[in-house]
Amino acid sequence: MSVSEAEIAARVEKLPRLREAIGRAVIGQDLAVEQLLISLIAGGHCLIEGVPGLGKTLLARTLGQALALDFRRIQFTPDLMPSDILGTEVLEEDRGTGHRSFRFQAGPVFTNLLLADEVNRTPPRTQAALLEAMQERTVSVAGATRQLPQPFFVLATQNPLEQAGTYALPEAQMDRFLLNIKIDYPSLAEETGILAQTTGTAEGQVPNVMDGADVIALQRLARAVVVGDNLLQWIVRLVRTSRPAAEAPKAVRDYVRWGAGPRAGQSLVLAAKARALLQGRLAATRDDVLNLAAPVMRHRILLSYAAEAERVSTDDVITALLAATPPPA
Repeated sequence: MSVSEAEIAARVEKLPRLREAIGRAVIGQDLAVEQLLISLIAGGHCLIEGVPGLGKTLLARTLGQALALDFRRIQFTPDLMPSDILGTEVLEEDRGTGHRSFRFQAGPVFTNLLLADEVNRTPPRTQAALLEAMQERTVSVAGATRQLPQPFFVLATQNPLEQAGTYALPEAQMDRFLLNIKIDYPSLAEETGILAQTTGTAEGQVPNVMDGADVIALQRLARAVVVGDNLLQWIVRLVRTSRPAAEAPKAVRDYVRWGAGPRAGQSLVLAAKARALLQGRLAATRDDVLNLAAPVMRHRILLSYAAEAERVSTDDVITALLAATPPPA
């Protein structure tokens, strides 16, 4: 793909302005904001996990305000049906002729930026309704396949599975998310700023910084970012090492039931390219991979019962993976 330096500069210079616009409403959470933008630039979907009240929904809504895109929000509940997401056919009657016909009424998935709020509060049948939309960017209803608008980005939030009323997402759907972002409690200074900003009379205005054409152009430009052969081989080794085998690290043999599949490697390459572009570079480095290994792989590694009994997390296993698979010089 041939891209002029002027076009690269015009597109990339908007990224700091986008981060600044999000920062007007979201205090702190710099790493989460960075990873959210990486997912957007890479053309993947994003799953944000954290306890209630940490600003997950605010982060998604602020991104929708900063992007001049069609934005929809679905509040997932136990009684939500697949048709509430995808849409359905309704029977209409022409009052003049009495002729009856079916008309497709599109659901909220037909948008550019979809916020699936508390996606693990709904049963698996409804969760699975997003599978085709996330992977193929199409929806099949009543025997017809319909294209979704471009760009199409799903930002899902979920509460920790230990909370009441949650349903674990199927492994197949988890694999459709490029990144799994974990949001933790804010620092003292950040929490003080949150209270000051949200309990006063002034409301922070989030300007539109980018539109759909900008997002699509950045996604294409990210594909052109260079990943060296040595970096590519390291990513392959890292993913393959996550699978239980005789030569795998002890942490993998002891605590992993299923390791990451090839899609993890694809996601890690794309995310590293997007992070490089976000920082104004046209070549990915090992630091990009090191920073993104956990959010790319933590939802693609299935732990054993021994890990649960010993309170070993996927992040602990990924740390052991990185130690056992050193990056290239």
